[in-house]
Amino acid sequence: MSWLSRVRNGIQSLTKRQSEDNLWHKCRKCATMVFTKEWAENDYVCPRCDHHDRVGPKVRFDALFDSKRYEELPSPEVREDPLKFRDTKRYTDRIKAARAATDERDALINAFGKIDGKAAVVGVQDFAFMGGSMGVAVGAAFVKGVEKAIQLKCPYILFTAAGGARMQEGILSLMQMPRTTVALAQLREAGLPYIVVLTDPTTGGVTASYAMLGDVQIAEPGALIGFAGQRVIEQTIREKLPEGFQRAEYLLEHGMIDMVVHRHKLKEELARLIDYLTPDTGKGKKAA
Repeated sequence: MSWLSRVRNGIQSLTKRQSEDNLWHKCRKCATMVFTKEWAENDYVCPRCDHHDRVGPKVRFDALFDSKRYEELPSPEVREDPLKFRDTKRYTDRIKAARAATDERDALINAFGKIDGKAAVVGVQDFAFMGGSMGVAVGAAFVKGVEKAIQLKCPYILFTAAGGARMQEGILSLMQMPRTTVALAQLREAGLPYIVVLTDPTTGGVTASYAMLGDVQIAEPGALIGFAGQRVIEQTIREKLPEGFQRAEYLLEHGMIDMVVHRHKLKEELARLIDYLTPDTGKGKKAA
């Protein structure tokens, strides 16, 4: 068989799914087709339009912690489906589907390690898990992350990404708003900083609670940040909202957040803030 025949047969053996899913990524903003490898090597930022795509906990941890070394905190055990909720599907079935798709226990995962040699506990909300929605499990994980930070005498850094409270848990999901606020009061009483990185999207009850209580509020470029949706606000006030309303750059301009930081520079900026806000971090307990 000639080399040309071997190449032709090899190309024909590639399925459409393999070609589309494994080789190419279509940017959600500019619709440019980018090699998946190039996209991943660029920290999942489009090299054409600089769109910051959504990423999960593992990608965040690998990018932030030194030498990709960290220890993931076990997810707290909570009562599942306390209201026996059912819409078009049972809530328990939705949880099982989300766990199968993400290989995660729930929407908030914590890990601890070192960022540029400085100890830190980092929590990441995964929008892929039921829209990163805030339920009892997320509230419990948040409290565990804060408690670990207090134990290690280091900052708690949270990456938010959520559609808001988890409707399937009703009032119990809304109770996580004061619960997390109390945990943050304990962190501040210990003299430790709480740094929030707002990613796309951060909305609803999450924005109305722990997402906006950071000592420093950072956002990724272009992130959607708000409480109610733009269309709902426009219908309520009967006015057209300005261009870019609820985007990170607009909120920075109007004083709602402290800085917008590109993903490529995020580790460097977080290390600087940790060093500034907790100058004795490196002399405390080891983060492992």
